[in-house]
Amino acid sequence: MKQLILAEKPSVARDLSQILGATEKHKDYFEGKDVIVTWALGHLLGLKMPEDLNKDWQKWQLETLPMLPKFIGTKPLPKTRHQLQAIERLAKRSDVKEAVIATDAGREGELVARWILQYVRFNKPVKRLWISSQTTKAVKEGFAKLKPASDYDDLYQSALARATADWLVGLNVTRALTVKYQDNLSAGRVQTPTLALVLKQEDKISSFIPQKYYQIALNASNQKALMEQKNPYGIKNREAAQKIVSELERTIGKVEKITVKEHSEKAPLPYDLTELQRAANEKYGYSAKKTLSVVQSLYEVHKIVSYPRTDSKYLSTDMISTMKERLQAVGSMVPEALEYAKKGAKVVQKKVFNNEKVTDHHALIPTEQRPDYAKLSSDEHRIYGMIVKRFVMLFAPEYREQKEKITVSFAERRFNFSKTTVLQKGWKENAQTSGEALHFKEGQQIKGTFEVKEKLTTPPNPLTEGGLLALMERYSLGTPATRAEIIEKLVSSELMERSGNFLRVTRKGRQLLELVNPSLVTPELTEKWEKQLEAIALGKFSSQKFIAEIKNDTKKLVSEVKNSTKKYQDFSMTQKKCPECGAFLKEKKVRDGKLLVCSNAECDYKRRAEAKVSNHRCPQCHKKMLIVSGEKGEYFRCKYDGTTEKLGGKKGKKKMSRHEERRLMKKINQDDEPQESALAAALKKAMEEK
Repeated sequence: MKQLILAEKPSVARDLSQILGATEKHKDYFEGKDVIVTWALGHLLGLKMPEDLNKDWQKWQLETLPMLPKFIGTKPLPKTRHQLQAIERLAKRSDVKEAVIATDAGREGELVARWILQYVRFNKPVKRLWISSQTTKAVKEGFAKLKPASDYDDLYQSALARATADWLVGLNVTRALTVKYQDNLSAGRVQTPTLALVLKQEDKISSFIPQKYYQIALNASNQKALMEQKNPYGIKNREAAQKIVSELERTIGKVEKITVKEHSEKAPLPYDLTELQRAANEKYGYSAKKTLSVVQSLYEVHKIVSYPRTDSKYLSTDMISTMKERLQAVGSMVPEALEYAKKGAKVVQKKVFNNEKVTDHHALIPTEQRPDYAKLSSDEHRIYGMIVKRFVMLFAPEYREQKEKITVSFAERRFNFSKTTVLQKGWKENAQTSGEALHFKEGQQIKGTFEVKEKLTTPPNPLTEGGLLALMERYSLGTPATRAEIIEKLVSSELMERSGNFLRVTRKGRQLLELVNPSLVTPELTEKWEKQLEAIALGKFSSQKFIAEIKNDTKKLVSEVKNSTKKYQDFSMTQKKCPECGAFLKEKKVRDGKLLVCSNAECDYKRRAEAKVSNHRCPQCHKKMLIVSGEKGEYFRCKYDGTTEKLGGKKGKKKMSRHEERRLMKKINQDDEPQESALAAALKKAMEEK
């Protein structure tokens, strides 16, 4: 009899099959003496859509909202139905005695497997593989400690409740907004308050008015110290500052107090996913999605880091014995690691070991497997380096410094000189002593000069992706596994856009936040929902009660949209008309440019809004040609001499219409390459003669 092992991806299934001896390869699975290893392709099933449940919900209309089905159910995703059928055939084999869930050890991984096993009506025992790394050692230990799948029923209920809540809130509010305002307006339980956080920061910046303020500095013994103030911005005009200086100049200063303190600081804890994404964004400008993709590859493909989608920065005590092997694995990247290993791999930052703070997974750290650096991309090398260096810091001596502070008083006014001396760099490799040597004694009289410094308050910075991730974490918006996806959805929905390394809300996004119920805009409601989902996973809250509350909230949110008298302007609407139905065309951003699409929902006309520059060269002038749209599809066209070619076809001259000639002339006149002016002149002359 055999175990049917269900992995989440083909690559993971392939690795498991090698470890478990399933060497017989088939199209949809691997087979060995005691095991059959198959795979999902991410989700193979999704929740049914409204039109699958009720014929009245097939048409988008306000009258049928809110949609509150008693039971939603799942349906196969069309593109992966073949793999679902393959799993179903394997599940019904008479020699299969039990199944092992080996999908990602987390909320979504649990949902992937449970839906599949329910769909194929698997009625035999089910066990759960729960591991935090993909190394051979970890996999073998995990299979030696399989647990009944029922131990994870609460986690499944939490995942199902999350999916149901997103269906109820997302589909109902999105339909209500889209129908009411006749535009594709996407709202959701997590994405809408996330968008509001970005707008809140933008509003702070736009409402900011710079203010002048003044500081007073003391110059003594070739050093400067600022005057103490309860409010550092309290002196608003130069006259007030100068008056204080005049008083100070009539006073003899005195060294009131000298304090010398030593301060020590132990290394930071290892990364969780969100902090790694924030750090990579700040250091390399990586998006949250890119960092997740890279670290997922380090976990699945290279097997050199532990499970990435973790929200914990702690390690369990049973991992102490693995520290030496992990240090030895990373020694070629961080030489100090080998020294720490030789000295017994003693962790200095002892608070990292805390069983109570390890949730589904421990912190993100390197595995015991030595990396093959030649196989790592530059991005993988960077992210791996960040994880390794943070881990090795746990073994480094603590950082120690000495702070010297000298307080000089002039009557009631005080000035502070300071110096920080590094006594032991420890884990802070780049720590440096700051401040000049201080030559003062207590009771010493000081006669110095004073300087008035004019300052200007500065506005807050726009949010970076790292800054947004920090706010999402603070308000419990999403999970480490979903935050990158939420940000990408806001961008793809044209509600938010990237401007360099900063994020900004589009005009469409601003309007959306004005149209939805305020409770969906602020993070408090979503924060409450997320905490309830966590409680469900721990068996401390009822999923039925959670869904009942979500349904009541959905009714309220939809009612607000229905009864709203607010106006909406579609800024994507152009004055160009569809050649097929006469409706106005809308401009839509796509990955490689912009499209003009018909605003009539029943018309599927679309074309490029602007020509796209290709890598294809013009046979006449050898410049890059444009890809343009015509009545018979897309073709190449040179913007300088009018040469056209069919995509993948023969070269030739295509007669241009007046409209095309005017567009071409406009492009040429806008071109800033002076060497092309002769071509422009030749075309202009040809048009005049015509």
